[in-house]
Amino acid sequence: MPWRVAVVLPAREGFTAGAVGAIGLQVAALAGPRDVIVGPELSAPSLVPGHEYHAIRPGLWPPGGRSLRYAAAVLRAVAGIAPAVVEVHNRPDTALYIARNRPGQRVLLVLHNDPQGMRGADTPPLRRDLLRMMDVACVSGWVRARFLDGLPPACEGRVGLSPNGVALPAQVMPMDRRDPCVLFAGRVVADKGADLFVAACARLAVDHPSWRYRMIGADRFRPDAPLTPFMTGLLPAARAAGVEMAGYRPHADVLAGMGRAAIVVVPSRWPEPFGMTALEAMAAGAALVAAPCGGLPEVVGDGGILYPPDPASGLARVLGGLMADGAARTDLAARGRARAARFSLAHARACRDGLRVACLHGRHG
Repeated sequence: MPWRVAVVLPAREGFTAGAVGAIGLQVAALAGPRDVIVGPELSAPSLVPGHEYHAIRPGLWPPGGRSLRYAAAVLRAVAGIAPAVVEVHNRPDTALYIARNRPGQRVLLVLHNDPQGMRGADTPPLRRDLLRMMDVACVSGWVRARFLDGLPPACEGRVGLSPNGVALPAQVMPMDRRDPCVLFAGRVVADKGADLFVAACARLAVDHPSWRYRMIGADRFRPDAPLTPFMTGLLPAARAAGVEMAGYRPHADVLAGMGRAAIVVVPSRWPEPFGMTALEAMAAGAALVAAPCGGLPEVVGDGGILYPPDPASGLARVLGGLMADGAARTDLAARGRARAARFSLAHARACRDGLRVACLHGRHG
């Protein structure tokens, strides 16, 4: 598109190869030549070398918390960029600050998480107020339903669907050449079911001694992530179960691990807003077992086994059946690849561009 878009990252979102979360990865993957990325100061080269990046340095004004000062600094950067659309990721309060203080500016709020847990969008009146000032895009139907919950049907037309995308490798390792490894990749926290994974592995190790069990991740998306009380309590159980704790790894290493592992597990307790790890695992050719909550069912479809991870005994039973059946793993991996192809980067870009155009020509202003 011939006009510029200012793409605003959350204040704590990393955007370097060594420290980046799911939002930063998607912004980098979908960045177009006319996008100007606005985000926090970087301690290493940007994920998109050579791409225009405006580092935000919050000042002392206006008085208030860090979020408010970050929003004010973003507003100053936007004034210098003069974009046709400001695309704010996952921060309703930042989007509202820009819309209120820059009259006539088209604003598109892209939601990656449950809006009912966000400051500025946690009640129906607040969400309706947002729609009076901007358009909203959601990464899944589940997130969209959560935003529209309690709002009149007339609001539905201002809330679009903009799914995440994945780069589908042209070739993947065949199942019969993959490591006999069950892999967990993600934040090592209770919400992600890290302890359920360890408990399931403890049961599996007895009957499947030739298999490996591995966890990639830490509490945060950075190498210096703190050792939390949850992780301190999990480590002895992981050692006893024979689970390798690899810690934080750059995204490329995570994808490589998925490309070698026979099985990837996404045992989340909380409703995943989208389920990017599951999508990446399917694209990498692994056999996937995932929790049937949040946005995961609409992403996984028939490309993986959807099974509640709690209690861990049930998860272990499902995994054990898959570990013992190579043909089932091969079939599941093929279905996963086909499912992942529906979430290509080209499709994700087309959806986002369509919503940007709709925002530009919308009724606000």
